[in-house]
Amino acid sequence: MFSIVGIIIIFVMVFGGYMLAGGKIGMILKALPFEMMMIGGAAIGSFALSNDGSIAKHTLKDLGKVFKGPQWKNEDYRDLLCLLFELIRLARANPVGLEEHIEAPGESSIFARYPRIQADDEAVALICDTLRTASMNYDDPHQVEEVLEKRIEASLHHKLHTAHALQTVADALPALGIVAAVLGVIKTMASIDQPPEILGKMIGGALVGTFLGVFLAYGFMGPFANKVKSVIEEDAHFYQLIREVLVANLHRHAPNICIEVGRQNTPGHHRPSFLDLEAALKATKEAA
Repeated sequence: MFSIVGIIIIFVMVFGGYMLAGGKIGMILKALPFEMMMIGGAAIGSFALSNDGSIAKHTLKDLGKVFKGPQWKNEDYRDLLCLLFELIRLARANPVGLEEHIEAPGESSIFARYPRIQADDEAVALICDTLRTASMNYDDPHQVEEVLEKRIEASLHHKLHTAHALQTVADALPALGIVAAVLGVIKTMASIDQPPEILGKMIGGALVGTFLGVFLAYGFMGPFANKVKSVIEEDAHFYQLIREVLVANLHRHAPNICIEVGRQNTPGHHRPSFLDLEAALKATKEAA
């Protein structure tokens, strides 16, 4: 919703200020379809040239993040801590009983209590792979921590490719606007024998290309790329939380201590209070 408000403000302030200053919107509207075809078409073409089909698909999907925001909410962080508590407690009490949950998480009664987490393949794989590693009696928890860190970094790097692709398009748009403007000037020079009022309109139409390239780059595409990047980095905290709790488990801390380590490493605006988490863990114990 806040992103939509931002878009409305951009249009109202830019075009409202232009019209209040005496500008005629008709000239822009007349040139807009042709300039948009040249600039927008060239931007899409350059994007397709520099990326493959999977990146294009992910980019279209990730544009929704601009309006939806982060995937993981406050309750998801609380649920994650409860899920990890259940799994760690079971691993300590009955390692054999844990196997059915980490080998077939889609059929697990524990994972089923947290459907949003169960539906995320990356989170489930990270949890199950690490718990499976813990069952091998790893001698060096630091080695597991390093592997998890590299795995999360690699995943984040891959996801950020969308934001980088959008930023590349944003950087190219002003230059593409100049290309459209130059073509407009060439067209104007071919009609140099026309009266000044006609030449003025033609030059004005050509300058719409420069305006449009800069406007789209700094008013939309650049902010879109920045928002996608911030949302992806925000969601990455969810997977880093999994790492913190499970590494604490590898150090053989008590389950409650492992969860408290996770709570302390949860971003402040998502962090459940100690009492809220305690109540959630108590409810988890009673439901088990």
